[in-house]
Amino acid sequence: MMQSLRAALALASSRTHSFPLLYRPETGKMHACSWFHSSGFFRTTVRLEELPVIRVPKYMQKRVENVKEICGKTNIHNVKAGRLLIESKNPELSQSVAYIFGKFETPMLCSKGWKHSKSHGDFFTINKTRSVPPYVADFQKDGEERKIVKFTNLRICKTLVDVLEKLNITCPTTVQLQTIPKVMKGHNILCAAETGSGKTLSYLLPIIHKVQLQKASETNTEQSRIHTIIVVPSRELAEQVAAVSRMLCRPFGIGTKTVGGGRGVGHIKMLLKKEVPDILVATPGALVKALKRRYLDLSELSFLVIDEADTMFDPSFSDMLENILKSANISSDPSETHGPGHKAQLLVIGATFPGGVEEVLSQVTDLGKMRVIRSKMLHFLMPHVKQTFLKVKSADKILELFQALKVHEKDNSAVLVFCNKSTTVNWLGYSLEEMGVKHARLQGEMAAAVRSGIFHQFQKGTVNVLICTDIASRGLDTSRVQLVVNYDFPFSLADYIHRAGRVGRAGGEEDGEVLNFVTHPWDVELVQKIEAAARKKTSLPGLEKTLNQN
Repeated sequence: MMQSLRAALALASSRTHSFPLLYRPETGKMHACSWFHSSGFFRTTVRLEELPVIRVPKYMQKRVENVKEICGKTNIHNVKAGRLLIESKNPELSQSVAYIFGKFETPMLCSKGWKHSKSHGDFFTINKTRSVPPYVADFQKDGEERKIVKFTNLRICKTLVDVLEKLNITCPTTVQLQTIPKVMKGHNILCAAETGSGKTLSYLLPIIHKVQLQKASETNTEQSRIHTIIVVPSRELAEQVAAVSRMLCRPFGIGTKTVGGGRGVGHIKMLLKKEVPDILVATPGALVKALKRRYLDLSELSFLVIDEADTMFDPSFSDMLENILKSANISSDPSETHGPGHKAQLLVIGATFPGGVEEVLSQVTDLGKMRVIRSKMLHFLMPHVKQTFLKVKSADKILELFQALKVHEKDNSAVLVFCNKSTTVNWLGYSLEEMGVKHARLQGEMAAAVRSGIFHQFQKGTVNVLICTDIASRGLDTSRVQLVVNYDFPFSLADYIHRAGRVGRAGGEEDGEVLNFVTHPWDVELVQKIEAAARKKTSLPGLEKTLNQN
């Protein structure tokens, strides 16, 4: 009996074993049941502090310790050997091109603390990861071999191909390769592709090809009519598209005219009654005025193009656009686009698409038969353009801009400076004048006569610095631009895509760059979304998707 008691006491006092514990209120102590005998329990009284009490399982303790160890690390090793994708002022926050984030891994952002005033002077750069733009498509797989694809492979007439070759344009881009054959077959098109990918030629080339065939089959006794209407959001873009059209149409004798706002109804009437053009490029306001006064008849139209769709379907234009679409006789099937009583092909083109596009289009055509062309890089940051973000005080932006302009003045390269308001454009222009910087200004509150020709002078190289609002961010050809400066950071990610798309365009200058001044807390929120998308190599969040590609 004594030996059993000693064994029980020894086991109960050991910290490496555990026993059932009983609390005795009369003694205020815990009792460990250590041995059972036929005569009953042998109990040994032990103080509570002498026994180990396990409140959390050991496996759970290890998991908590592991989490604390991971969270306590200040260094996240996301830099590997090779080129840097994100180059930060703080080297610990840089990221290599080869680094890939896990599905649930959250990136450490350079711009995380940028809402604090102490972050002024901080910066990071998204480096370009490829030298060739993603929309270049010089090769197409043909079985086991790869062959060069040229415009002649797309069944464009030889005269038109010769014009392109004189302009040193020989190979179609990806969007042209996908769009031109479908337009040639008579399909309605919804095309969504990144800025600068050659969307204008993707619809102009098949249209001119088909219009010259139609005109060749018409008799001289037939009354001349408008074959194509191209609707664009601004006068500057209308002039640009018309200039490209005239250049391509010259060998065929096909006429192109523009109609824009700010000139009055009398000017529109005189322009359309004097000589009916084959191709009309118009802004929506001027076109609606002409339709209301019956200066135009769209019943025999062959093509209706809605360019820069994200702007055209915006609430400021949507009512006018609906009137235009309902005035035209839009086809629902390719078989309806030729022969007597033919209907018009509808081509909707854009770099981003807002919500509600499908609802409007479904009222005038069969969406199920509409061909959708969607670029793989749609809503992604351009991988061939360097983009720098600088956290700066509002008062210091003018000095930072002056330094950037001085660097590019030596190279004689073109620079676009974007502001959010017309008043900022004017104020910044006066400030740069005092600093001796030659420039031009372009904003929506200017009179039509003043705006006319300003962008054309910038394109020709008469002036190298253009200060502008978002009026110059949609569709305009800025092939000679090497630097875009967001003096005011844009209000939305869609605006950022369009502004940044003024560099790195098809046939444009190489080594394009975007410089962003980040000032306000709401600017920082957008920058953080851009940085996170760049680090994780995903598309920018929140932008509307188009229909599924078919």
